[in-house]
Amino acid sequence: MSGEFDRLGHPEPGSLAGTPGVGIVGAGWIVRECHLPSYATAGAEVVGIASRDAGRCRELAGERGIRAFAGWEDLVDDPAVEVVDIAYPPDAQPELIGAIVARGAGIRGILAQKPLAPTLAEAEATVRLCEDAGVILAVNQNMRWDHSIRALKRLLEEGRLGEPVMAQITMHARVGFMPYAADYARKGMLIMSVHHLDAFRFLFGDPSEVVASVRAAPGGDGADEMATYTLRYPDGLLAVGIDNMYATLDQGIEWRVDGTAGTARGTLGWPDHPWGSSSTLRYVGAEHPDRVLEPRWTGRWFPDAFAATLAELLAAVDGGGDPSISGRDNLRTMALLEAAYSSAESGRAVALPVRQ
Repeated sequence: MSGEFDRLGHPEPGSLAGTPGVGIVGAGWIVRECHLPSYATAGAEVVGIASRDAGRCRELAGERGIRAFAGWEDLVDDPAVEVVDIAYPPDAQPELIGAIVARGAGIRGILAQKPLAPTLAEAEATVRLCEDAGVILAVNQNMRWDHSIRALKRLLEEGRLGEPVMAQITMHARVGFMPYAADYARKGMLIMSVHHLDAFRFLFGDPSEVVASVRAAPGGDGADEMATYTLRYPDGLLAVGIDNMYATLDQGIEWRVDGTAGTARGTLGWPDHPWGSSSTLRYVGAEHPDRVLEPRWTGRWFPDAFAATLAELLAAVDGGGDPSISGRDNLRTMALLEAAYSSAESGRAVALPVRQ
């Protein structure tokens, strides 16, 4: 596609060449299929990887022509590595971040996965630790860089839909949770809804309250695998999420925003594997009230968005300032997630603190 919705904050191919060196901790599917291909296209300098699975680490490093480190300690000790990209489960991530910071090896930035931690309290402790050490922490909330979500953000910022009145994100998917989540008391909202809660924050800011309901899957382990939630905003906007992780037909993610001057709706290409499909957008707005517009992309959320989140962190490490997906900002997403769980447990709406 050509036109105003081309890049939408995605780095140009090769544009990350010459930026600080990156070391990756983890060698699973997401690193193989998303992190490394996306980084390679953008030209990021990946020095090497480390993993708890030494054999898989060596295999993947050989495929990509990068170094396989014996452990994360060796990786962060290498002077060529200035930024660490972590692909660890949320229950293990805070401890690893703490160990990297405590090692004092000169790491300047850390890109963590979302959710940052299983609970808000653990996330807060992790953010404080990095801030005290002068390490820039970013959280890989990559749904913000899906092409349709990015284009919707522009429509909203430019007022082309007027004032938003109602917003929706609906996911139908039979989610195969990773083995690490088998014993989690929190599961569905923690691992999946965190994308959509953060996307609502990206699009509309922080809500004033949330009401949520969850249920377990039949024959499951009792943890939440389905969720509905409604975010209420001070101006009256309602943002509604439905995350059905028990669906088998017409799987996918769709969204819709109705405003006083227009409507936009779209889909995300996930989970059309192996590489997904391009996201879609249809909108009618103030500039063309009688014409439905449909921009098109050849890019995809997976893996394209991964280079964008890394680029945010590299720019902050190289030039100062905070990335938009900073650990400090992510605490607001974690607070919203915590409030949603509190609402589901109590059966009541839970207010969110006013941002200072």
